[in-house]
Amino acid sequence: MLEKLFQLSRFGTNPKTEILAGVTTFLTMAYIIFINPAMLAQAGMDQGAVFVATCVAAAIGCFIMGFWANLPVALAPGMGLNAFFTYGVVLGMGHTWQTALGAVCLSGVIFFALSMFKVREWIINAIPDTLKKAIAAGIGSFLALIALKNSGIIVDHPATLVSLGDLTSFGPAMALFGLFLVIGLVQRNVTGGVMIAILTVTAIGLATGNVEYAGIVSAPPSMAPTFMQMDIAAAFDVALLSVIFAFLFVDLFDTSGTLIAVAQRAGLQTSEGKVPRLKQALMADSTASVTGAMLGTSSTTSYIESASGVAAGGRTGMTAVVVGILFLLAIFFAPLAGMIPAYATAGAILYVSVLMMFTLKDVHWDDLTEAAPVVVVLLLTPLTFSIAHGITLGFITYAAAKLVGGKRKEVPLSVWIVAGLLLLKVMFV
Repeated sequence: MLEKLFQLSRFGTNPKTEILAGVTTFLTMAYIIFINPAMLAQAGMDQGAVFVATCVAAAIGCFIMGFWANLPVALAPGMGLNAFFTYGVVLGMGHTWQTALGAVCLSGVIFFALSMFKVREWIINAIPDTLKKAIAAGIGSFLALIALKNSGIIVDHPATLVSLGDLTSFGPAMALFGLFLVIGLVQRNVTGGVMIAILTVTAIGLATGNVEYAGIVSAPPSMAPTFMQMDIAAAFDVALLSVIFAFLFVDLFDTSGTLIAVAQRAGLQTSEGKVPRLKQALMADSTASVTGAMLGTSSTTSYIESASGVAAGGRTGMTAVVVGILFLLAIFFAPLAGMIPAYATAGAILYVSVLMMFTLKDVHWDDLTEAAPVVVVLLLTPLTFSIAHGITLGFITYAAAKLVGGKRKEVPLSVWIVAGLLLLKVMFV
């Protein structure tokens, strides 16, 4: 049955290797089951319901990817997109979390349509690499700011806007300890290093009385508080167009980049260098986002941590299916997830932000028309607390810089159109 489903022998693998690869991938990305519920709870959502929705949405995404696309790529609610959901759309723009879920659902539906009608290639190829790198780095800086703020490492200041917090207090000290622990474990290739660091810091909090023990295992919480609570009608508001675009844009390029990277690592690319079954993979990702919105979580996307499972030998969709099964089993650990304090996850979030900053190494810093948009996105995404604002200002700056720099021919027509529309939105909406 497994051979028929996943063609194991064709890809030179076996069930034991695929199971090991699935466990490896799960351990490297399981931090999301602790971080996502805590982050979305700040938007007013029920943390227990979001925890279950996170696990179930991830499992559904993994199953679709595994059985339909037969690729060793795991999915879960995306880092950065969940931060934008909470701090940008709900807390920043003042929309309800139900409306934000509606925007996530609509972006998933559009993503699905783009994947089905092959418009995705035109969009992916039309957007300059500079903006793709800038947006990834901007999201990384956004995540870093959130982690520093939530852990108390930086605090607000009436004169300077922000200032350094008291690093000798328990929360900030544990956040820094968690970061160094993540660095040490990941650098030494310890499987599940990020999750180990989160649990270690939480254990120290329990031992010192800074965390109240609530248990480890229990029956899964009800998803009723978030299930089918999305407000799609409200998401059609013109003010949410940039939000839907941001969810769509980030998910599309994050997924495409992940699929290419994992396929290269696994040696699965075709002779033309393309990702096999890309259409099915993108449709699996978009379907998972729509399903996640129905369950009650932010956009679901493909995880680059899937590369760890590939390094362990995963070559087929069975790896993703194993990850999905483990996510379903994780729903019984809701009490543990509920105990995780913000300072325990800060190190993990900072680690993810570092990974996203890697794109900066490929920027053409000697070309001011390339460097300026990157800096704008890198700084203004966190300082405006909005990925949508970062993308908007990045597009406008890119087009303007190329125009005044005498390089307007380097700008695709699609970028001129998008930049013009975003400029009109900034001026009149």
